[in-house]
Amino acid sequence: MTEQPDAAGTNLLQLDRNLGDFHYDVKYAYDAGTGLSEQTVDYICDAKGDPEWLREFRKRALAIFLREPLPTHWASKQLEEIDFSQIRYYLAHGQRAGRTWEEVPDEVKRTFERLGVPEQERKFLAGVEAQFDSEAAYSNMKDALRDQGVIFVGSTEGLHKHPEIFRKWFGKVIPPGDNKFAALNSAVFSGGSFIYVPPGLKVSHPLQAYFRINAESFGQFERTLIIADEGSEVTYMEGCTAPRFDSATLHSAVVELVALPGAKIQYITVQNWSPNVFNLVTKRGMAMENAEIRWIDCNIGSRLTMKYPAVILRGRKARGEVLSIALANNGQHQDTGAKMIHLADETTSNIVAKSISIGAGRSSYRGQVTIPRHLKGCKNNTECDALLINTTSRTDTYPAITLRGNQSAVQHEASVSKISAEQVFYMQQRGLPESEAMSLSVNGFINDLVREFPMEYSVELKRLIDLEMEGSVG
Repeated sequence: MTEQPDAAGTNLLQLDRNLGDFHYDVKYAYDAGTGLSEQTVDYICDAKGDPEWLREFRKRALAIFLREPLPTHWASKQLEEIDFSQIRYYLAHGQRAGRTWEEVPDEVKRTFERLGVPEQERKFLAGVEAQFDSEAAYSNMKDALRDQGVIFVGSTEGLHKHPEIFRKWFGKVIPPGDNKFAALNSAVFSGGSFIYVPPGLKVSHPLQAYFRINAESFGQFERTLIIADEGSEVTYMEGCTAPRFDSATLHSAVVELVALPGAKIQYITVQNWSPNVFNLVTKRGMAMENAEIRWIDCNIGSRLTMKYPAVILRGRKARGEVLSIALANNGQHQDTGAKMIHLADETTSNIVAKSISIGAGRSSYRGQVTIPRHLKGCKNNTECDALLINTTSRTDTYPAITLRGNQSAVQHEASVSKISAEQVFYMQQRGLPESEAMSLSVNGFINDLVREFPMEYSVELKRLIDLEMEGSVG
């Protein structure tokens, strides 16, 4: 579906953990202060010039967030570490995203230059959006795509300039009442991408967004809406980094995908958050007849990640797929998974999840597959494989598969394994240090899945695995 660059070593998302561990002092033009109330929502609406319908939408969502309790059935103790009254919900240097890097404020531009984003754009990307804290600092797309009718702008610009498309689907795939953190995002969202691809157009190069948290005690709440019209195709990639702080940082995004009949959307995420970030994300796509939605998800870093990309298979012969890798190191919990909701005949879904737990890290797969009784010819395949590196690491699998009737088929496979001491010893006898031998074993465990990632991702993921394994021996 996409043309991949030839250079295997290109650092597409710069996954080296230490690379993102820096921040600059920035003088913000907009600061809503700490704490969350209707006044906070009004400040955001006034700063962004929101229409009245959106102000009402935000306040309804705020009421839901304040009313709903924190989830108590999993990760509840970790969620209690978040003090919502101490989070800053809106920080922005300005309201207008630059169309050239020369228009971006110097201290913001230095951040993205250090992360290599401008260079990546010049080499092979069809368009880039770079968000710094609450707002996009840079947003641009190749003229050829713009001339063909592709829209790739920030969410604020999308709702202001393209309301007839934006409002039709905004909040329809993930309503504010879906869960507590979707309500939080709906109340205070800012930034994120709005993409529309016209009928029949196949975007041959990826569109990329880069989300950067710079401020301490901050919450980033981007909201992304992608609409692929009939027969169109698009690949969207996002990367995330934040510096390490002593206080908690909150990232709570919402992503809505709409693949109209015959369309294909591929959404690739590589998160490389610092270990003080709580990453609480809701991602869901709706696939119409003969459409396809594919999530490729890599979760590394963060204190706690709760993320379960979903596909609602709404049209006949729709297809959904989630390929995910999660790596949990000391003090980290990767609670990830997938959801597939079959609503039409002959729909197909595939889930392949691999997790690695290092030290005292914990990884959890949490899945949901639903096929109602009246449907015919539906198929689901779910594979969950976990690798434990140390005796103190932990993994859990919580699959929920509901198949009613006898005209569809599902299959589920799960495995938990440890690195073979004999295999490591064998490699050591041939001159490899123990950490390299273990890293080679881990990369072998995820190799089949890594090959599904674009070339630049696979190279960088393997390098990051090497870095993570350096301190795992002993």
